[in-house]
Amino acid sequence: MSSKSGGRKKNTAGDGTIAENRRARRDFEVVDTFEAGLVLQGTEVKSLRQGQANLAHSYANFEKGEGFLMNADIPEYSGGNRHNHKATQPRKLLLHRRELNKLMSSVQRDGMTVVPLKIYFNEQGLVKCLIGLARGRKKADRRENEKKRDWQRQKARLLK
Repeated sequence: MSSKSGGRKKNTAGDGTIAENRRARRDFEVVDTFEAGLVLQGTEVKSLRQGQANLAHSYANFEKGEGFLMNADIPEYSGGNRHNHKATQPRKLLLHRRELNKLMSSVQRDGMTVVPLKIYFNEQGLVKCLIGLARGRKKADRRENEKKRDWQRQKARLLK
């Protein structure tokens, strides 16, 4: 029998993760997370299927009631032609109106930041972006957080 996957190959990573922004959890205190879709071109999806993406300096921006992912680096697809995409172009975030309003009001009123935490393929093979509503950490807060984490590790080692 033939498979119904249509020749689509699953990502080699177990959970479908393409790129993760590890610095975001260190530099920011994530208050809430949202799953957003992304509007992408075909060559961008092909590049993501090869596991190429970088979220290191990316953030979300809101203009005219719409959300955009800025500075997310998806390199050009190697097999692409002259219609290949630009690596760091703004990409539209697909969110429900309620979620957009909550994010925009938190950014304007409370001075919070919206940072992408992870880009991944969901069960249906669609590209999703996990974005977090975050509050910036000061340098002292980061150091204190690292001390707590180190103490937890040492405690776990001693209890083993």
